[in-house]
Amino acid sequence: MSGSRPQPTDARPQDLPVKAELPRLRVEYVKDSRLAFLGHLDLIATVERCIRRAGLPFSVGNGFARRVRIQFTSALPVGASSACEYFDLRLTEHVDPNEALCALRGATPSALRPVRAAYVPGRLPALEAWLDRSSWELLVPGAGLDAAQIARGVEAVRERGELTYMRGEKAKRVDVASTLVGFEARDVEGGVEVCLETRLAGCALRPQVLLDAATDALGLPRASALRVRRVRQAHEENGRLVEPFGPFCEKDGTPLS
Repeated sequence: MSGSRPQPTDARPQDLPVKAELPRLRVEYVKDSRLAFLGHLDLIATVERCIRRAGLPFSVGNGFARRVRIQFTSALPVGASSACEYFDLRLTEHVDPNEALCALRGATPSALRPVRAAYVPGRLPALEAWLDRSSWELLVPGAGLDAAQIARGVEAVRERGELTYMRGEKAKRVDVASTLVGFEARDVEGGVEVCLETRLAGCALRPQVLLDAATDALGLPRASALRVRRVRQAHEENGRLVEPFGPFCEKDGTPLS
């Protein structure tokens, strides 16, 4: 960017613009390497520091903490990587999206590198709720487990209609009929490759949770996936999928190589 802009830390709450009127910059980024093990709260703090270092004219909320006005997609399981994470950042002024992207790239670790930026309509629903479809790829170790077995286990879980698992001290119930949209498994060198299509409907269906339920249904030992990666996110509307940047983005919000 052509120079650092003053940050909006001195604005009084009554002087702040209405949120829906602020430019809403959507940024796509990856999460991989060692930062795949970064928890969601730590991820938020890291991205906010990168935004400050980039010198973008971010907006802050009206609360006492004066936090950056930013929204993220649904949290990844710790250890899962992603080719397609997103955040929406409210700015106090319009910045060329490619200029903003370059500034963010220079201020962000490569394991969280931004790959695209564009403006989206300010009155879209919150990002976490709006991106309700995900595609996943898993690599499961093949010792004592093959694609046909995993498929049988998943089908048994699907027929049951729901599954329950413990997260900390709380029992979580997942409606498999609503959340599991598609499943495919095939034997590959070194294990089994699993592709999942999930829908966010109440409690999220985590890939490892489904894998555990599938092996439990067959009475087999649980197998931890060697790799879990989110490869697509989208919004489901009237039987079709809308991409995160949709048909509503400005034409200058094109990917950079």
